[in-house]
Amino acid sequence: MPEFGPWMRRALEVAASGGPDVPVGAVVVSAAGVVLGSGANERELTGDPTAHAEILALRRAAAAVGSWRLTGCTLVVTLEPCTMCAGALVLARVDRIVYGAEDPKAGAVGSLWDVVRDRRLNHRPEVIGGVLAEECGALLRSFFAAHRD
Repeated sequence: MPEFGPWMRRALEVAASGGPDVPVGAVVVSAAGVVLGSGANERELTGDPTAHAEILALRRAAAAVGSWRLTGCTLVVTLEPCTMCAGALVLARVDRIVYGAEDPKAGAVGSLWDVVRDRRLNHRPEVIGGVLAEECGALLRSFFAAHRD
C-alpha cells in the first residue's frame, strides 16, 4: 500500500489556507502520484452549500483530465466525507478514499453511514481512514474553539 502521509500533509496545507470556512482540505491524486485537483471548503466564501473540499477537488481533477471518470485516482481528505461527497466519489469512480479525522456526526464512509460500501451500488471505492488523524482533528478543534469564544 502506498504511503499517504505526504498527500495528507498536502491536504492539511490546503485546509489551513481555506479562509473563513471549516478547515477541510482535499486532493485528488492520479495513479502516477500527480495531484490533479485540490480544494478547501468554500461554502462561506461562495454561499454555495455544495462547495465542500471534496466536491471542489473532484471538479478540478475532472477538468484536468477532461473526464468525469476519475478511475485510478485517490481522494485524500482531512475529514471523513459526508453523504453528498461520498455519493459524488462513487459517481466519479474514484478508486480510493483516504481520510484523516472521523466525523461521527456526518461521516458517510464508515462512521455514521457507509455509503461507499453499499453493495447495491455499481462502484465501491477502497476506504482508508485515520491517516494523520490527530493532526487533522487538531486543526478542526482549533478552528471550532476559536469560533466558540
